[in-house]
Amino acid sequence: MDEKPRRLGYTCVFLANSRSSPMQVADAIRSRKSVRRFRPDPVPRAQVERILELAAQAPSGANTQPWKVRALAGAARDALCRAVSAAAEQEPQRHHAEYGYYPDPWFEPYLERRRTMGFSLYDALGIARGDRAARERQALRNFQFFDAPVGLLISMDRRMNTGSFLDLGMFVQNLMLAARGEGLHSCPQGGFADYHQVVRGLGLLDEEEILVCAVALGHADPEAPENGLVTARVPVAGFAAFHGFDESAGG
Repeated sequence: MDEKPRRLGYTCVFLANSRSSPMQVADAIRSRKSVRRFRPDPVPRAQVERILELAAQAPSGANTQPWKVRALAGAARDALCRAVSAAAEQEPQRHHAEYGYYPDPWFEPYLERRRTMGFSLYDALGIARGDRAARERQALRNFQFFDAPVGLLISMDRRMNTGSFLDLGMFVQNLMLAARGEGLHSCPQGGFADYHQVVRGLGLLDEEEILVCAVALGHADPEAPENGLVTARVPVAGFAAFHGFDESAGG
């Protein structure tokens, strides 16, 4: 069965596989969330390839398609997790991403959103706000892909410019929505970018590439309390302004 989105009337749906029901795009978007505990159920290579093929339909400036992906499972995944986890435990101060992600210093309203998200996650996990050791243990779970059987390393050529980060973001979003169409969940992970030297040392990143993020991919553990976390979104009125619309016409 063709895995690409098809338009039925005015509703676009994902056709995942013959055993799945079609999922509307709106449902895929609303049900996508950052899952932080996965079941060990394996994800077949063919399923990962379907997801990546769909993700690659993302737009990019001048059709440059700057994304590169290393999909890891089994022993390859485990070796990466061991190496990055060891670096994160033993010498985290030596490792930094090759690009800036967050503002320095933080400022409002972004600082409050960050704090709210972090406190909500720790509350779901039953971690007291002053329990630094427990927080550090939870942070290290990033580098186990939260037990997901598949880890994806997302990179691009460092000679590309800032606009390619936009292209890469659209690719990753497509990837996560395509995963929902396959009945899977994901978690985008910027933390792996700090350990690009470790990843490169394992032969998983070329010298001319910059590691942008990783994505955990698999089946969500429905019993995990952290997977029940739903982060709030600012309403449209809080971030959008409308000009020139004819309200009398219902626009």
